Amino acid sequence: MQIATIGLDIAKNVFQVHGINAAEKVVVRKQLRRSQVMAFFEALAPCLIGMEACATAHYWARELTKLGHEVRLMPAKDVKAYVKRNKNDAADAEAICEAVRRPTMRFVAVKSAEQQGRLMQHRVRDLLMRQRTQLINALRAHLAELGMAAAQGREGIKELLAIVAQDGGSRLPADAHASLIVLAAQLQAVQTMIGSIEKRIVLQHRSNEASKRLESIPGIGVLGATTITAVVTDPKIFRSGRDFAAWIGLVPRQDSTGGKQKLGPISKQGDRYLRRILVVGACSVLRRARQQPEKYPWLTQLLARRPFKVVAVALANKMARVAWALLAKGGTYRAPRLTAA
Repeated sequence: MQIATIGLDIAKNVFQVHGINAAEKVVVRKQLRRSQVMAFFEALAPCLIGMEACATAHYWARELTKLGHEVRLMPAKDVKAYVKRNKNDAADAEAICEAVRRPTMRFVAVKSAEQQGRLMQHRVRDLLMRQRTQLINALRAHLAELGMAAAQGREGIKELLAIVAQDGGSRLPADAHASLIVLAAQLQAVQTMIGSIEKRIVLQHRSNEASKRLESIPGIGVLGATTITAVVTDPKIFRSGRDFAAWIGLVPRQDSTGGKQKLGPISKQGDRYLRRILVVGACSVLRRARQQPEKYPWLTQLLARRPFKVVAVALANKMARVAWALLAKGGTYRAPRLTAA
Protein backbone atom coordinates (compact mmCIF):
# COMPACT_ATOMS: atom_id res chain seq x y z
CA MET A 1 0.00 0.00 0.00
CA GLN A 2 1.14 3.55 -0.74
CA ILE A 3 3.01 5.31 2.05
CA ALA A 4 1.44 8.58 3.17
CA THR A 5 3.67 9.67 6.07
CA ILE A 6 7.22 8.73 7.09
CA GLY A 7 9.09 9.41 10.29
CA LEU A 8 12.82 9.48 9.57
CA ASP A 9 15.27 9.27 12.47
CA ILE A 10 18.60 10.44 11.04
CA ALA A 11 22.11 9.75 12.33
CA LYS A 12 25.66 9.57 10.98
CA ASN A 13 25.42 6.18 9.28
CA VAL A 14 22.25 4.31 10.36
CA PHE A 15 18.82 5.78 9.58
CA GLN A 16 15.50 4.45 10.87
CA VAL A 17 12.33 4.65 8.76
CA HIS A 18 8.76 4.36 10.07
CA GLY A 19 6.04 4.70 7.41
CA ILE A 20 2.25 4.54 7.56
CA ASN A 21 -0.46 4.69 4.90
CA ALA A 22 -3.54 6.90 4.70
CA ALA A 23 -5.39 4.56 7.09
CA GLU A 24 -2.59 5.04 9.67
CA LYS A 25 -1.49 1.43 9.36
CA VAL A 26 2.24 0.71 9.60
CA VAL A 27 3.56 -0.14 6.14
CA VAL A 28 7.32 -0.02 6.56
CA ARG A 29 9.66 -0.16 9.55
CA LYS A 30 13.29 -0.68 8.61
CA GLN A 31 16.88 0.53 8.97
CA LEU A 32 18.82 2.17 6.15
CA ARG A 33 22.51 2.79 5.73
CA ARG A 34 23.52 6.27 4.65
CA SER A 35 24.22 5.11 1.09
CA GLN A 36 20.72 3.58 0.82
CA VAL A 37 18.66 6.61 1.86
CA MET A 38 18.37 8.43 -1.47
CA ALA A 39 17.65 5.25 -3.44
CA PHE A 40 14.89 4.32 -0.98
CA PHE A 41 13.09 7.65 -1.26
CA GLU A 42 13.56 7.89 -5.03
CA ALA A 43 11.46 4.73 -5.38
CA LEU A 44 8.60 6.20 -3.30
CA ALA A 45 5.69 8.34 -4.45
CA PRO A 46 5.69 11.87 -2.96
CA CYS A 47 4.73 11.76 0.71
CA LEU A 48 5.06 13.67 3.97
CA ILE A 49 8.41 13.16 5.74
CA GLY A 50 9.06 14.27 9.30
CA MET A 51 12.51 14.73 10.86
CA GLU A 52 13.99 16.26 13.97
CA ALA A 53 15.80 19.54 13.42
CA CYS A 54 19.26 18.29 14.38
CA ALA A 55 22.67 17.91 12.72
CA THR A 56 22.49 17.36 8.91
CA ALA A 57 18.67 17.64 8.98
CA HIS A 58 18.61 20.69 6.69
CA TYR A 59 20.78 18.92 4.11
CA TRP A 60 18.51 15.87 4.02
CA ALA A 61 15.43 18.10 3.90
CA ARG A 62 16.76 19.88 0.82
CA GLU A 63 17.70 16.63 -0.92
CA LEU A 64 14.37 14.92 -0.21
CA THR A 65 12.43 18.01 -1.28
CA LYS A 66 14.15 17.80 -4.67
CA LEU A 67 12.61 14.33 -5.05
CA GLY A 68 9.11 15.80 -4.66
CA HIS A 69 8.49 14.92 -1.01
CA GLU A 70 7.14 17.34 1.59
CA VAL A 71 9.66 17.58 4.43
CA ARG A 72 8.90 19.08 7.83
CA LEU A 73 11.50 19.64 10.55
CA MET A 74 10.50 19.70 14.21
CA PRO A 75 12.32 20.62 17.43
CA ALA A 76 13.58 17.46 19.11
CA LYS A 77 12.16 18.62 22.43
CA ASP A 78 8.63 18.71 20.98
CA VAL A 79 8.98 15.22 19.49
CA LYS A 80 10.14 13.72 22.81
CA ALA A 81 6.60 13.79 24.20
CA TYR A 82 5.50 11.20 21.62
CA VAL A 83 8.19 8.62 22.46
CA LYS A 84 6.67 5.53 24.12
CA ARG A 85 8.57 4.06 27.06
CA ASN A 86 12.15 3.11 26.20
CA LYS A 87 14.14 5.18 23.72
CA ASN A 88 15.64 3.58 20.61
CA ASP A 89 15.85 4.40 16.91
CA ALA A 90 12.62 2.58 16.04
CA ALA A 91 10.70 4.30 18.85
CA ASP A 92 12.13 7.68 17.81
CA ALA A 93 11.08 7.19 14.18
CA GLU A 94 7.58 6.19 15.27
CA ALA A 95 7.34 9.26 17.51
CA ILE A 96 8.46 11.50 14.65
CA CYS A 97 5.84 9.96 12.38
CA GLU A 98 3.18 10.65 15.00
CA ALA A 99 4.33 14.19 15.81
CA VAL A 100 4.62 15.43 12.23
CA ARG A 101 0.86 14.91 11.70
CA ARG A 102 -0.23 16.96 14.73
CA PRO A 103 -1.99 20.21 13.72
CA THR A 104 -0.48 22.17 16.64
CA MET A 105 3.12 21.01 16.07
CA ARG A 106 5.73 23.74 15.54
CA PHE A 107 7.96 23.33 12.52
CA VAL A 108 11.42 24.66 11.69
CA ALA A 109 12.03 26.39 8.37
CA VAL A 110 14.51 24.53 6.15
CA LYS A 111 17.72 26.51 5.70
CA SER A 112 19.31 26.85 2.28
CA ALA A 113 22.96 26.00 1.70
CA GLU A 114 23.75 29.72 1.27
CA GLN A 115 22.06 30.54 4.57
CA GLN A 116 24.02 27.84 6.35
CA GLY A 117 27.21 29.21 4.77
CA ARG A 118 26.51 32.69 6.16
CA LEU A 119 25.88 31.26 9.61
CA MET A 120 29.03 29.16 9.35
CA GLN A 121 31.11 32.34 9.09
CA HIS A 122 29.86 33.43 12.50
CA ARG A 123 30.45 30.00 14.05
CA VAL A 124 34.00 29.80 12.71
CA ARG A 125 34.77 33.34 13.90
CA ASP A 126 33.41 32.51 17.34
CA LEU A 127 35.64 29.41 17.51
CA LEU A 128 38.71 31.39 16.45
CA MET A 129 37.93 34.06 19.05
CA ARG A 130 37.96 31.41 21.79
CA GLN A 131 41.22 30.00 20.47
CA ARG A 132 42.75 33.49 20.48
CA THR A 133 41.75 33.93 24.11
CA GLN A 134 43.34 30.58 24.99
CA LEU A 135 46.60 31.55 23.27
CA ILE A 136 46.73 34.94 25.00
CA ASN A 137 46.08 33.37 28.40
CA ALA A 138 48.76 30.73 27.78
CA LEU A 139 51.29 33.37 26.70
CA ARG A 140 50.59 35.50 29.76
CA ALA A 141 50.79 32.53 32.13
CA HIS A 142 54.09 31.20 30.75
CA LEU A 143 55.77 34.61 30.85
CA ALA A 144 54.43 35.29 34.33
CA GLU A 145 56.20 32.13 35.50
CA LEU A 146 59.42 33.83 34.43
CA GLY A 147 58.59 37.09 36.19
CA MET A 148 57.33 39.01 33.14
CA ALA A 149 53.85 40.48 33.47
CA ALA A 150 52.01 43.12 31.49
CA ALA A 151 48.84 45.18 31.74
CA GLN A 152 45.50 43.87 30.57
CA GLY A 153 44.24 44.66 27.10
CA ARG A 154 45.82 45.00 23.69
CA GLU A 155 48.75 47.11 24.81
CA GLY A 156 49.72 44.52 27.40
CA ILE A 157 49.76 41.63 24.92
CA LYS A 158 51.72 43.77 22.44
CA GLU A 159 54.34 44.30 25.12
CA LEU A 160 54.60 40.56 25.77
CA LEU A 161 54.83 39.76 22.06
CA ALA A 162 57.61 42.32 21.73
CA ILE A 163 59.52 40.60 24.53
CA VAL A 164 59.21 37.23 22.79
CA ALA A 165 60.16 38.63 19.37
CA GLN A 166 63.16 40.69 20.52
CA ASP A 167 64.57 38.40 23.15
CA GLY A 168 67.88 36.91 22.09
CA GLY A 169 68.31 34.62 25.04
CA SER A 170 69.11 37.34 27.57
CA ARG A 171 65.85 37.22 29.54
CA LEU A 172 64.24 33.94 28.45
CA PRO A 173 65.75 30.45 28.58
CA ALA A 174 66.36 28.96 25.14
CA ASP A 175 63.68 26.28 25.50
CA ALA A 176 61.13 28.76 26.80
CA HIS A 177 61.87 31.18 23.97
CA ALA A 178 61.42 28.42 21.37
CA SER A 179 58.05 27.46 22.85
CA LEU A 180 56.76 31.02 23.16
CA ILE A 181 57.72 31.81 19.57
CA VAL A 182 55.33 29.04 18.50
CA LEU A 183 52.49 30.53 20.58
CA ALA A 184 53.16 34.02 19.22
CA ALA A 185 53.13 32.77 15.61
CA GLN A 186 49.90 30.86 16.16
CA LEU A 187 48.30 33.91 17.79
CA GLN A 188 49.23 36.04 14.78
CA ALA A 189 47.82 33.42 12.39
CA VAL A 190 44.53 33.21 14.30
CA GLN A 191 44.26 37.00 14.35
CA THR A 192 44.77 37.11 10.57
CA MET A 193 42.05 34.50 10.00
CA ILE A 194 39.62 36.39 12.25
CA GLY A 195 40.28 39.55 10.25
CA SER A 196 39.60 37.82 6.92
CA ILE A 197 36.28 36.38 8.16
CA GLU A 198 35.20 39.74 9.56
CA LYS A 199 35.88 41.36 6.17
CA ARG A 200 33.56 38.84 4.51
CA ILE A 201 30.89 39.51 7.15
CA VAL A 202 31.13 43.26 6.51
CA LEU A 203 30.81 42.74 2.74
CA GLN A 204 27.80 40.51 3.33
CA HIS A 205 26.28 43.22 5.55
CA ARG A 206 26.77 45.99 2.98
CA SER A 207 25.04 43.96 0.27
CA ASN A 208 21.98 43.17 2.42
CA GLU A 209 19.33 45.88 2.71
CA ALA A 210 17.60 44.29 5.72
CA SER A 211 20.89 43.94 7.57
CA LYS A 212 21.68 47.64 7.09
CA ARG A 213 18.27 48.58 8.50
CA LEU A 214 18.82 46.40 11.55
CA GLU A 215 22.18 48.07 12.21
CA SER A 216 20.30 51.31 12.95
CA ILE A 217 18.96 49.76 16.18
CA PRO A 218 21.18 50.76 19.17
CA GLY A 219 23.12 47.74 20.37
CA ILE A 220 22.82 45.76 17.13
CA GLY A 221 26.00 46.19 15.16
CA VAL A 222 27.22 44.48 12.01
CA LEU A 223 27.57 41.10 13.74
CA GLY A 224 24.09 41.23 15.26
CA ALA A 225 22.44 42.42 12.05
CA THR A 226 24.07 39.78 9.84
CA THR A 227 23.30 37.04 12.37
CA ILE A 228 19.61 37.94 12.57
CA THR A 229 19.17 38.16 8.80
CA ALA A 230 20.94 34.82 8.35
CA VAL A 231 18.91 33.04 11.03
CA VAL A 232 15.51 34.56 10.23
CA THR A 233 14.70 34.20 6.54
CA ASP A 234 10.95 34.75 6.99
CA PRO A 235 10.03 36.93 10.01
CA LYS A 236 6.31 36.36 9.46
CA ILE A 237 6.54 32.84 10.84
CA PHE A 238 6.47 34.62 14.23
CA ARG A 239 3.14 36.13 15.22
CA SER A 240 4.72 39.01 17.11
CA GLY A 241 7.98 40.40 18.40
CA ARG A 242 7.37 38.65 21.71
CA ASP A 243 7.25 35.30 19.95
CA PHE A 244 10.58 36.12 18.33
CA ALA A 245 12.11 37.09 21.69
CA ALA A 246 10.73 33.89 23.24
CA TRP A 247 12.20 31.85 20.37
CA ILE A 248 15.62 33.32 21.17
CA GLY A 249 15.14 32.54 24.87
CA LEU A 250 14.92 36.07 26.26
CA VAL A 251 11.62 35.70 28.14
CA PRO A 252 11.02 34.33 31.66
CA ARG A 253 10.58 30.61 32.09
CA GLN A 254 7.12 29.81 33.46
CA ASP A 255 6.18 27.30 36.13
CA SER A 256 2.60 28.41 36.66
CA THR A 257 -0.28 26.28 37.92
CA GLY A 258 -3.63 26.69 39.63
CA GLY A 259 -4.05 30.21 38.30
CA LYS A 260 -0.87 31.36 40.05
CA GLN A 261 1.72 32.99 37.81
CA LYS A 262 5.26 31.96 38.68
CA LEU A 263 8.01 33.39 36.50
CA GLY A 264 11.65 32.37 36.79
CA PRO A 265 14.85 33.34 34.97
CA ILE A 266 14.99 33.50 31.18
CA SER A 267 14.37 30.22 29.37
CA LYS A 268 17.70 30.24 27.44
CA GLN A 269 16.09 28.28 24.62
CA GLY A 270 16.76 28.81 20.94
CA ASP A 271 19.91 30.11 19.30
CA ARG A 272 22.56 30.55 22.00
CA TYR A 273 24.90 32.56 19.77
CA LEU A 274 22.23 35.06 18.72
CA ARG A 275 21.11 35.50 22.33
CA ARG A 276 24.69 36.20 23.43
CA ILE A 277 25.18 38.74 20.62
CA LEU A 278 22.05 40.64 21.68
CA VAL A 279 22.94 40.63 25.39
CA VAL A 280 26.49 41.85 24.69
CA GLY A 281 25.07 44.63 22.51
CA ALA A 282 22.63 45.57 25.27
CA CYS A 283 25.52 45.83 27.75
CA SER A 284 27.27 48.34 25.48
CA VAL A 285 24.10 50.46 25.37
CA LEU A 286 23.83 50.36 29.17
CA ARG A 287 27.39 51.62 29.55
CA ARG A 288 26.49 54.59 27.36
CA ALA A 289 23.31 55.10 29.38
CA ARG A 290 25.36 55.44 32.56
CA GLN A 291 27.47 58.14 30.91
CA GLN A 292 24.49 60.00 29.38
CA PRO A 293 21.46 59.19 31.56
CA GLU A 294 19.36 62.04 30.12
CA LYS A 295 19.26 60.29 26.71
CA TYR A 296 18.11 56.94 28.12
CA PRO A 297 15.40 57.68 30.73
CA TRP A 298 13.82 54.20 30.58
CA LEU A 299 17.15 52.46 31.11
CA THR A 300 18.18 54.90 33.81
CA GLN A 301 15.01 54.15 35.78
CA LEU A 302 15.52 50.40 35.39
CA LEU A 303 19.15 50.62 36.50
CA ALA A 304 18.04 52.46 39.63
CA ARG A 305 16.00 49.48 40.85
CA ARG A 306 17.37 46.40 39.04
CA PRO A 307 20.83 44.80 38.69
CA PHE A 308 22.89 45.59 35.60
CA LYS A 309 22.58 42.14 33.99
CA VAL A 310 18.82 41.96 34.55
CA VAL A 311 18.44 45.28 32.75
CA ALA A 312 20.74 44.05 29.97
CA VAL A 313 18.49 41.04 29.33
CA ALA A 314 15.39 43.27 29.37
CA LEU A 315 16.99 45.57 26.81
CA ALA A 316 18.06 42.60 24.68
CA ASN A 317 14.42 41.45 24.70
CA LYS A 318 13.33 44.88 23.51
CA MET A 319 16.02 44.91 20.82
CA ALA A 320 14.78 41.55 19.53
CA ARG A 321 11.20 42.85 19.33
CA VAL A 322 12.27 45.98 17.46
CA ALA A 323 14.36 43.85 15.07
CA TRP A 324 11.34 41.66 14.30
CA ALA A 325 9.19 44.75 13.65
CA LEU A 326 11.72 46.14 11.16
CA LEU A 327 12.00 42.81 9.35
CA ALA A 328 8.26 42.09 9.25
CA LYS A 329 6.93 45.60 8.61
CA GLY A 330 9.85 47.42 6.99
CA GLY A 331 11.26 50.84 7.79
CA THR A 332 14.23 51.91 9.87
CA TYR A 333 14.69 52.48 13.56
CA ARG A 334 13.35 55.77 14.94
CA ALA A 335 14.62 56.82 18.34
CA PRO A 336 11.83 57.70 20.81
CA ARG A 337 11.29 61.37 21.42
CA LEU A 338 12.38 62.57 24.84
CA THR A 339 9.69 64.44 26.75
CA ALA A 340 10.47 67.22 29.19
CA ALA A 341 10.48 66.23 32.87
